[in-house]
Amino acid sequence: MKRPFAGVLLLPCAAIGFASMPCFAQTQASSAGLATAIVSAPAPPAPAVDALPATPASATPAPVNPEGPRRLGLGVKISPLGIGGEAAVALTKRINVRGGGNVFSYSHTFDKDGINYAGRLAFRSGEAHLDLFPFAEGLHVGPGLLFYDGNNINAGAGVGAGRTFTLGGVSYSSGAANPVTGTGKLAFNKAAPMVTIGFGNLIPRNRRRFSLTTEFGVAYMGIPKASLALQGTACTVPAVVCVNAATDAAVQSDVAAEVAKVNHNLSAAKIWPIASFGFGVNF
Repeated sequence: MKRPFAGVLLLPCAAIGFASMPCFAQTQASSAGLATAIVSAPAPPAPAVDALPATPASATPAPVNPEGPRRLGLGVKISPLGIGGEAAVALTKRINVRGGGNVFSYSHTFDKDGINYAGRLAFRSGEAHLDLFPFAEGLHVGPGLLFYDGNNINAGAGVGAGRTFTLGGVSYSSGAANPVTGTGKLAFNKAAPMVTIGFGNLIPRNRRRFSLTTEFGVAYMGIPKASLALQGTACTVPAVVCVNAATDAAVQSDVAAEVAKVNHNLSAAKIWPIASFGFGVNF
């Protein structure tokens, strides 16, 4: 069975629908244009902001040098070579170069084989060292050189008138009118290598201003050379023949034998012990 009112009801609805479509389209177009206008509108300018002054970079403190600025050390010491002064320069953290000099004088009178000697020992020496610090502080070892500027022993020799003396195992007596006199000398080599080990540093790496030093070692000095020159009248014992000691061949041969004996006894002195104690300040 057909429903006659269905078509009647649908017509108004269709009319209303068709009438509303242009309005709807117009509304959509208006909305789209408004959106486009909003999007394309230029953004308002940002408010001006005064530029802030640049903050200066904070200065970075310079790193502290653990060794400090001190590179020179001065010291005084005492040793068998005499009273000495020395100076050291730091090359690296573990190496110093050190040099100095020693002065010592001593006078002594002694008698040997009937000859009286008034001796004077004069030490005038210099030294140079390369100090190696294996632990960067305190203990040091290293080679060195000992050089001389007048190390010697000079002695005046004399035999009282009528007194007996011996040369090379031969006995003589000193003439009464012209007693025997002379000079003796002991000379050292001009240079001697040495090696030392010690404690203390003239330039402490911990920035201490003062230091105490001790050092031990040996120097190879070679055998010292003795010499003896005599003059005056020497007489055989018993006093049968008297001769000039400065020119007589027999006396000079006995003098040479005496000098050879002294040089032999000095052979042990070719190794010279080094032991020093000192005080230093650095700058």
